Amino acid sequence: MESQRVIPVIRFSQENMSPSSSCWVSTCQDVRKAFEIYGCFLAIYEEISMELCKQVFQAVEKLFDLPVETKAKNTSTIPNFGYIGPESDTRPLYESMGIENAVNLESVQSFTNVMWPSGNTHFCGLLHSHSKQLMELDNMVTKTMFASYGVEKHHELCVKSKGNLVRVMKYGVPKSDGPNIGLPPHCDKGFITILHQNQVNGLEIETKDGHWISVEFPPSSFIVIAGDALKEWSNDRVHAVTHKVTMSGNESRYSLGQFSHPMKIGTLEELIASSSAV
Repeated sequence: MESQRVIPVIRFSQENMSPSSSCWVSTCQDVRKAFEIYGCFLAIYEEISMELCKQVFQAVEKLFDLPVETKAKNTSTIPNFGYIGPESDTRPLYESMGIENAVNLESVQSFTNVMWPSGNTHFCGLLHSHSKQLMELDNMVTKTMFASYGVEKHHELCVKSKGNLVRVMKYGVPKSDGPNIGLPPHCDKGFITILHQNQVNGLEIETKDGHWISVEFPPSSFIVIAGDALKEWSNDRVHAVTHKVTMSGNESRYSLGQFSHPMKIGTLEELIASSSAV
């Protein structure tokens, strides 16, 4: 199959998410095709208001303005789930923090209280609301995937066992004579990643034939990326896409990523038994 070089755009709404609607089947097919060919797609999801997104990124900027000593208190027993600072050799412009189970208000409050011991209810409320709505989109995407392969009966277990990590990320402005690497090429390890950014571009995805596509985000859009766990679940039907971040210009890039990772889902027997579509 000749690789196309325009990332698909799929609209998610209450209408096309209802199995009784006329566009449900086509939406499921579009999601599956996008994951199998590109490993990603741009989701238009207007349930998350542009005003909320604007406020979230304003709050994230203030978060990264905190002293390094404070940000470094974001720790986790799981490798790479806490604070990650710049590394001169591999990611000189990258800095990020992680909030586990951010759909739970108490988890966001715990993170917030570490960053601001006197409290910051504004940040806490914004991030929790945004994270809950991102998880709703995540569940919609997985619902279409399970339906497209005819394994809907397993979707509830996937949702119930799903853990999530929200990462807030900053990519600094490159120096005129310095490297412009935001993040080197990599695949995500989890099931599905949903990324949202401010107005500064930099994300690139690699096509199956080795070309790089720069991602531009339309209004109310989020890029949905397949990880290694989704590839395994689909018995290698889904393409876990390689992506990177390259910086240019004179503005920092801020992004927010939700990484979902179901705990009890491997390769489904139904998808091992037959390689044909159901």
